[in-house]
Amino acid sequence: MAKDLQSTVQAFRSFTRRMQDYREAIGVLGWDLRTGAPKKGRTQRSEVIGTLSTDLFKMGISGEMKEFLVELSEPDTYEKLDPITRGIVRECKKQYEKSQLIPPQLYQEYVVLTTKSETAWEEARKKNDFAAFHPYLEKILDYNKQFIDIWGYQGHRYNTLLDHYEPGISVETLDLLFADLRTKSVALLQAIQDRGQATDASFFEKTFPVDDQRRFSEFVLRKIGYDFEAGRLDQSAHPFATGLNPGDVRVTTRFHPNDFRSALFGSIHEAGHAIYEQNISQELIGTLLSEGASMGIHESQSRFLENIIGRSHEFWTCFYDDLSEFFPEQFKRVDLDEFYRAINQVQPSLIRVEADELTYNLHIMLRYELEKALIGGDLAVADLPAAWNEKMKDYLGIVPPNDADGVLQDVHWSGGAFGYFPSYSLGNIYAAQFEAALRRDLPDYKESIKRGEFSAIKSWLNDKIHKHGKLLEPKEILSSVTGESINSKYLVEYLENKYTMVYGL
Repeated sequence: MAKDLQSTVQAFRSFTRRMQDYREAIGVLGWDLRTGAPKKGRTQRSEVIGTLSTDLFKMGISGEMKEFLVELSEPDTYEKLDPITRGIVRECKKQYEKSQLIPPQLYQEYVVLTTKSETAWEEARKKNDFAAFHPYLEKILDYNKQFIDIWGYQGHRYNTLLDHYEPGISVETLDLLFADLRTKSVALLQAIQDRGQATDASFFEKTFPVDDQRRFSEFVLRKIGYDFEAGRLDQSAHPFATGLNPGDVRVTTRFHPNDFRSALFGSIHEAGHAIYEQNISQELIGTLLSEGASMGIHESQSRFLENIIGRSHEFWTCFYDDLSEFFPEQFKRVDLDEFYRAINQVQPSLIRVEADELTYNLHIMLRYELEKALIGGDLAVADLPAAWNEKMKDYLGIVPPNDADGVLQDVHWSGGAFGYFPSYSLGNIYAAQFEAALRRDLPDYKESIKRGEFSAIKSWLNDKIHKHGKLLEPKEILSSVTGESINSKYLVEYLENKYTMVYGL
């Protein structure tokens, strides 16, 4: 590499390192805002986050960034760059081309709005008051529509938002994937309801002290590979993970005193995200590549740990005695097989994060269709609660008794995350594809789970997926691990095999 090019690369890497430092600072402020910041300080905190986010935004569209990208994107020069620098250039160019079209003042207004909106959502959900959240959501939707008009779109307007979270995925692809998955999921659900052996989960309706739930969640997370020296477990209104850098990836959960499942599986789910980011290659620390490849790939890791591993018979063969020691009275008359069938009970429910594996995807499809309608102008925010309830009835056969358990249950829209929800079902699809590849490479991996040995599984995930961070794009990771493009048949086979056994079909 010529000396002048080397100097440019060093300056570029230093500049983008400063951008990453901003991201980390904003991440800490956001985490604190959602886990314990005093109520009276939240408005000012939102303004601070807005200011720093706008400064970061301006760096990404600055003249300095433009000069770097013009020089480093030139084909002959680009080919001379090392893989990491090429990846950073690719990501910066993608963001520059989108962001430089957005006026900084408009962006700052949007960041402040969404930060305040999350606090408004929390209050509205507590009070079951959609009307209080309505104006925030309407403004957020208006901004997103403005952004789409500025960025442009191909096909459906919603495609532009999908691309933010899952590059390469479009409405056309999702409609085909979801149509097949919906048909087969509904058929399996019908079979379970018609002729499945009944499962009894009433023993979960007991008191589970929160402190004991926390200790058991921490115990499980340590065993499966979450590094508490590089993270922590806190409580929040909605479970989430915050990756500041591989040495500091924090998770939260929420505790229900009368059902330990929510906190435990929420913790395992978020630990899946965190273990991913804790094991990104050290070479990527301080770069814009030190995060997951996409939200779908990210969700594949959390859904894999939460469901394919965490709800498996092998997992509870390992952990059921430990659970019984933490909660001896609650499970003293329940054997392992009863417990396993109960945690895999299929029952249409109101809350997405507490849904079983089979009906979970129907919750995602509902949100996906509502988002498409909102972005496409076919649904008004004022009509959203009624539309939500109608789709709940059509898809799951139940109607929420209130908006807190209905349209207000998720935090995502308050943060402006339109286009995010499909990544959950994409994560389920990817996870099943990855599991098939894992089974080929480590045929006895389920036996190691029974023995409480998770290191081989974690090493496989680290090597195949985690270490790459954002260096590889989603389709490259999927192809390198599985040899295929996205394919829902593995998820369908997994669900059919599992529930045929659980329900004796």
